[in-house]
Amino acid sequence: MRSLPARRTAAVALTAAAAVLALAGPASAHVSVNPGSAEQGGYTAVDFRVPNENDAAGTVKLEVNLPLDHPLASVRTQPLPGWTATVEKAKLDKPIKVHGNDVNEAVSKITWTADAGVKIAPGQFQEFRVSLGPLPTDADKLVFKALQSYENGDVVRWIDEAKDGQPEPAKPAPVLKLTKAAGGDDHGMAASAAPSAAADGHGDAAKGGTAAADDKASDSTARVLGVVGIVVGVIGTAVGVLGLRRKSSGSAS
Repeated sequence: MRSLPARRTAAVALTAAAAVLALAGPASAHVSVNPGSAEQGGYTAVDFRVPNENDAAGTVKLEVNLPLDHPLASVRTQPLPGWTATVEKAKLDKPIKVHGNDVNEAVSKITWTADAGVKIAPGQFQEFRVSLGPLPTDADKLVFKALQSYENGDVVRWIDEAKDGQPEPAKPAPVLKLTKAAGGDDHGMAASAAPSAAADGHGDAAKGGTAAADDKASDSTARVLGVVGIVVGVIGTAVGVLGLRRKSSGSAS
């Protein structure tokens, strides 16, 4: 009979550990922008990273809406075998100046559609690469609301914006953070040369993206280690309680 409390304690520990892991897992499994930051006023190349979260169906379409409150004059998609990219433009209420020229329209949405027999299968992810610019100088972030469509008809809307001081929403929209340019007066020359560098993955823009990606990977590693620490703590506490119960039972006998 003494084994019954031990079994209950072990069951509680395993349940708690599973709950912690279940909560930690989905936190990183959402559509995101990589790298997660870029300099204001310049050009950059980013990947929209799309993990498949459905165990029974594959992802066959991705729609990314670009912000028109901070329009981007230059948007180019990189060819991806098995996928067709469609770019939609919208008329701007107020023209913007780019390199001295008036720009009256900007890309409002990019849709990637899988060819027949192609999909992001369960347990896999895909990256959709885009070059963007010039990035605004009067904003600290760009929010890209995205829709992920599955072959069974399900649509996941990654459109919720995170609020300062509040937990991350369940379906957060991809966000590109914008930082102050480090080049000062020379930044304008760097920006004008950046489109070709962003397109082929070379140059300072690509180096900056690698650094940001490394920072993101380190952050993800820290989160995983934190979760593991919590799980170990929960199990350790359960083992300690079990030991105390056994000691108490031995004293009583």
